[in-house]
Amino acid sequence: MVRVIDTEGDCAAWTFDAEPGSVRGARHAVRCALDTWGIDATVGDLAVLLVSELVTNSLRYASGPIGVRLVRSQPDGDLALAGGPAPAGPLAGAPLAERPPTAPGLLVEVSDPLPDPPTERRAGPDDEGGRGLQLVACSARRWGTRRGKTGKTVWFELALPG
Repeated sequence: MVRVIDTEGDCAAWTFDAEPGSVRGARHAVRCALDTWGIDATVGDLAVLLVSELVTNSLRYASGPIGVRLVRSQPDGDLALAGGPAPAGPLAGAPLAERPPTAPGLLVEVSDPLPDPPTERRAGPDDEGGRGLQLVACSARRWGTRRGKTGKTVWFELALPG
C-alpha cells in the first residue's frame, strides 16, 4: 500500500509498506513526479534506478514503512531550506546571501525504521547483490545517511541540467 504524503510544488513524498510490490510502486511514483516536473529523461532514469536500489535495500533489511521523498531545487536554491541535508563546514549556518550559488539539483531520500546505516561493500563479479550503494556513490553528486528519531534516511543528490 502506498500513502501519498505530499506532491505539491518542488517536493513529493510517499510512504510504502514493506512488501515486494513497494519497489515497483516507488519507481512508478518517482517517475510520475519527475515527468510532471519535466525533469530530463536521463536524470529521471538514473533517479528511478537509484530509488529502486535503495527501496530494495530497505525492504531487504527493515520491516517497517519505507519513505521516499523528492525535493527539486532551482538555480541558487537551497536544499537545506527545503528539508534536505544542511550545509556542512564553514557554510553551516551562513545566511543564503553568503553561500555560493548552487546548481539546480534533485534531492532524493529513502527512509526506513532500521537505525543502522547501510554498509557500502565491493561486490565480486559473481555476487548476486551488493551493488546498490556503489551505484549511488558513483552516480550521485553527493550522498549520505542520517539518523532520525525512529530510523535512518539514505539520501543522494543529482545535478539537474540548467
